[in-house]
Amino acid sequence: MTGLSDSLRCDWPTDDPLYLGYHDTEWGRPTTDQMRLFEKICLEGFQSGLSWITILRKRENFRAAFAGFDLERVARFDKRDIERLLGNAGIIRHRGKIEATINNAQRAIELIEAEGSLVNWIWSWAVDEPTRSEDGGVPAVTERSTALSKELKRRGWRFVGPTTAYAFMQSEGLTNDHDHSCFVHANCESERRAFLADRVLRPT
Repeated sequence: MTGLSDSLRCDWPTDDPLYLGYHDTEWGRPTTDQMRLFEKICLEGFQSGLSWITILRKRENFRAAFAGFDLERVARFDKRDIERLLGNAGIIRHRGKIEATINNAQRAIELIEAEGSLVNWIWSWAVDEPTRSEDGGVPAVTERSTALSKELKRRGWRFVGPTTAYAFMQSEGLTNDHDHSCFVHANCESERRAFLADRVLRPT
């Protein structure tokens, strides 16, 4: 729907069709698939210091390089895999972020063993209403994302700072930060409410 008036969308997508499609069909919609949730939190970590469109353009390369972000497979990556990934020009070749992805797969498996479900645990951090700043804008970090970041770090995750955590929450529908005038806001909220209806909203 690239022919829409700018006033009917959030103001952050550029006129890049890939970015517009991401905004219109993905951002803010609830993600309930374990692999996609893990993928996204890893990609948000890779995005740190870069623009999201850079990551979006490389997303299929990341999926191929990291075995579709299958937890069990990524958790078994070794030094040879790290060197292979460092030589892959199709992804962001940052050793710390690559090693963090492997570590986080291992930590995610531990979380599932402890909590029963990565999806349910992640969604227990959902918020009822978006947090707006005094001027009505959307902040880069919130108390909730800070708490999520702290808990993930306590469990041994890496590259999951408060800003990364909030970008993840926004993109996966844990909060609905589409402008109220945006044409997908109501649909995203409906999808969120339907999913949250069957789940506890706060972690124990």
